[in-house]
Amino acid sequence: MSSQAAGPLTRLKNRADFLKAAQGSKGVAPGLVLQMRIRAPANVGESDPRCALAAKSEDEATRIGFTVTRKVGNAVARNRAKRRLREASRLVLPQLARPGCDYVLIGRAGTLSRDWTALLDDLRGAVARAHRQADGLNTRDTSGASEAAAPKSSRRRRRSPASSRKSLRVGADG
Repeated sequence: MSSQAAGPLTRLKNRADFLKAAQGSKGVAPGLVLQMRIRAPANVGESDPRCALAAKSEDEATRIGFTVTRKVGNAVARNRAKRRLREASRLVLPQLARPGCDYVLIGRAGTLSRDWTALLDDLRGAVARAHRQADGLNTRDTSGASEAAAPKSSRRRRRSPASSRKSLRVGADG
């Protein structure tokens, strides 16, 4: 488990917060998708200590949001998926979540049919992957793959314009 204890879990309700979390790191699992964003600390003037204390507690709070698209099913199915995600997050995130982070859990079709213990394991794995990605320790680094692919593409032979004209002439003659 994580050595950092998360603060109180509060809910994300604004669309802007969901969109900001979508720009952060992501952990994908068969039962769910988790998006995570590290909130920047608020710049608070030191003139009023009560404001600084309120901002500090707000920054340390772990916020969580839930969403399930219509692809998953009708309203009954979507609500059931959200209830499962809420309960899973209630059990898992207090130990694994980082203070000052926003988490968005996106339900998938597998959220409904997945075994409960497998769903909890999916959430633990997705949180770990999102944290690794946020820390810059992503195991599948796409920048290294694109650099390795560049020399390979430059080795391809291109047809010169003269050879393509020659093939046109041959086709026209014959």
